Amino acid sequence: MNRIVQISNPRQETWQKHFEWSEEKDLTVGKTSTGYATVIALKLNRHELVETRREWITVGWHPPED
Repeated sequence: MNRIVQISNPRQETWQKHFEWSEEKDLTVGKTSTGYATVIALKLNRHELVETRREWITVGWHPPED
């Protein structure tokens, strides 16, 4: 079943409300329907972003502090 869901607005909501990191910390995982829709709509796990996060992990720049 398809339904319309708003994507997350970072100016009005905290990241932690809708998202979490995968166990490896390289993928953004939606915790809510809004989070899931945002990950898909903004392609937050596209190859370039995941590879960049993996590089940042090795130098201690990722994940960001809360």
